[in-house]
Amino acid sequence: MIKSLVKKALRSFDFELRRILPEPVGLFDEEGLQTEHNHDFIRDPRFLKAYQAGIATGAMFPGRWRFHVALWAAQHAAKLKGDFVECGVNTGSLSVACLNYVDWNNLGKSLHLFDTWEGFDRKLVSTREAELGAFRTYDPHYNPESYERAKSNFAPFPRVNFYRGSVPSTLSMATIDQICYLSIDMNCMAPEIAAAEFFWDKIVSGGIILLDDYGWNGPHIVQKEAFDKFAADRDTQVLTLPTGQGLIVKR
Repeated sequence: MIKSLVKKALRSFDFELRRILPEPVGLFDEEGLQTEHNHDFIRDPRFLKAYQAGIATGAMFPGRWRFHVALWAAQHAAKLKGDFVECGVNTGSLSVACLNYVDWNNLGKSLHLFDTWEGFDRKLVSTREAELGAFRTYDPHYNPESYERAKSNFAPFPRVNFYRGSVPSTLSMATIDQICYLSIDMNCMAPEIAAAEFFWDKIVSGGIILLDDYGWNGPHIVQKEAFDKFAADRDTQVLTLPTGQGLIVKR
């Protein structure tokens, strides 16, 4: 009798859970991230629209959770004073997705894009990064059409500025008073730290630094160590994300 009542109660409880909870979305397994935790953002129409716009640019790494993090950061930053900055652009997949997500044309901010559009400057690659395989891993990601393709991809958006050349030499070319969002993805420690140091004082309270490579292994460990020191020197920390990204929120 008691067992029968327990079974009936459990069946009723299970039915109620299935009635009020969303349908499961299965296993997420992309770009080294595998989880059964909820990831229903992949079905959100607003996410899908922005993600598809980003992928259409010719994205090299189309991981949806990586885009999800960038879109969250952009939406957070959109409510703050200041401009958006991206160092390491290629064809612009993440930024194009972000501009779609935050309704850029009605936002009134400017976006500043820094890149060689020829791969990283080999003179800036440290000996340790080279020994860990930096040249073998990243140079093929760029091609002679990257710059023109990026310009075409951002054509629908106003107030987008391009600074072509090697960071840090190009940083002073831009007139930027305040920054709310700084994305860094140059696959090389020296220009990344140079950009973070150059822009740090311009980042508003609550502003975001999104590091694309912080949690990856191989040559990226050099970037991680440098950013750990950068953050510690400023009495803050980098949040390691399972996407391989790192996140700093300026206090």
